Amino acid sequence: MNSPLDQTRRRFLGQMSTGLTGVALSRLFAAEGATPKGTHFAPKAKQVLQIFCPGAASHIDLWEHKPLLEKFHGTPLPGGEKEVSFQGKNGNLMRPPWAFAPAGKSGKMLSTMLPHMARHADDIAFIHSMTSQTNTHGPGCINMNTCFTREGYPSAGSWVSYALGSLNDNLPTYIAIQDLRGEPPNGKANWSNGFLPARFQAVAMAAQQPLRNLARPASISSAEDEAARDFLRTINREHEQQHPGNSELGARMAAYELGAKMQLAAPEVSDLGGEPKHVHDLYGTGDANSLKAAYARNCLLARRFLERGVRYVSLYCASRASNVDGFLNWDAHKTLKADYERHCPIFDQPTAALLMDMKQRGMLNDVLVVWCTEFGRMPTHQEGTSGRDHNPDAFTTWMMGAGVKGGVSHGATDDFGRRSVHDVTSVYDFYATVLHLLGLDHEKLTYYFNGLQQRLTNVHGHVIDKVLA
Repeated sequence: MNSPLDQTRRRFLGQMSTGLTGVALSRLFAAEGATPKGTHFAPKAKQVLQIFCPGAASHIDLWEHKPLLEKFHGTPLPGGEKEVSFQGKNGNLMRPPWAFAPAGKSGKMLSTMLPHMARHADDIAFIHSMTSQTNTHGPGCINMNTCFTREGYPSAGSWVSYALGSLNDNLPTYIAIQDLRGEPPNGKANWSNGFLPARFQAVAMAAQQPLRNLARPASISSAEDEAARDFLRTINREHEQQHPGNSELGARMAAYELGAKMQLAAPEVSDLGGEPKHVHDLYGTGDANSLKAAYARNCLLARRFLERGVRYVSLYCASRASNVDGFLNWDAHKTLKADYERHCPIFDQPTAALLMDMKQRGMLNDVLVVWCTEFGRMPTHQEGTSGRDHNPDAFTTWMMGAGVKGGVSHGATDDFGRRSVHDVTSVYDFYATVLHLLGLDHEKLTYYFNGLQQRLTNVHGHVIDKVLA
């Protein structure tokens, strides 16, 4: 029989081995950036919903009323008679194809093409003086998501995931919901982890494209499946101890373990069938317009992910450019009226329903909602067309929800919407404000890469105080 001393020694050695494994794993995860950094001060928001309309949705046709565009319709833009923009020469000033009308108690003037969104006017903080570093869609979308025009930099969602970690144990921290029509310009680079560890990249999915290979094959029993997972965990730990300097190992292990948990969680959250009929009717998931119905299902899916603690959700309405300008996204170069009469109904009701649903459930106490596009459009029409060319010097974004002061407008463009002239803002300011609402100082959230302490806002950015509650 073993002596009590032997039992104590055996227990000590066993516990020491386990403890050292835990220390090695914690060091590895720290090297991977797996340990959340935490907030710098008390946050107003815990989660982010980013709604992105790729194609450069026109600020002067949707969000920013310019009465002088109507008054001087058909005349040259003062000082811009010979101006050449992205696709060439511009014609005369062109008024919006639809009227603007006051919305909410604030009387905010919004396009009558967005009657559902107009109901939220008093909850939204509009930023009318945004500027971009580029007039090209791919770099523009990357710029609006990462603050850089080149690929290889982390998206805002990745930075937030890196800083704050997950609010749940069985779903991704960061999800990108793609439109039925396809990926946005430059595709997955919009939700890339860049130089941050791989585990901070978004998981891309949509109502029409659920995660694949989640179900257990019928030929494998649950007991066999669990035994295989136990064995995999064992050999992973052994491999980890043998290769303590492998900085990608922790991310891979965490991803596989999350994948196992998602086998149970993802099918439930992706199943919209359990939602009552009045909710489906509110969003328009059964609409005769198949594109609107698909986007509506994605809006509902976004709410369900946020409800279950996903930290950052990017929701796209439209996709990359096609051979026909403005057909698959908001890039209305030639026929703006026809293009936006196609896109606005797809966007309006489902988006407004998502905001209303979240507000009724009290989710906007924790969720910050931001609406983005990559740049604006010219107040003139392109020569020989009834559409507008790209305009990086002026566009609108907005915020709503946790920590945001509703019913305000920050900044403004000139009389015709050509350039931002009052309280001019940049994508750096935009994300400095987003991070501030999450309790993060954008100058202190850094990651060492390529000899520098890198940050989302590069070396720029100021918090837009006017939109804060």
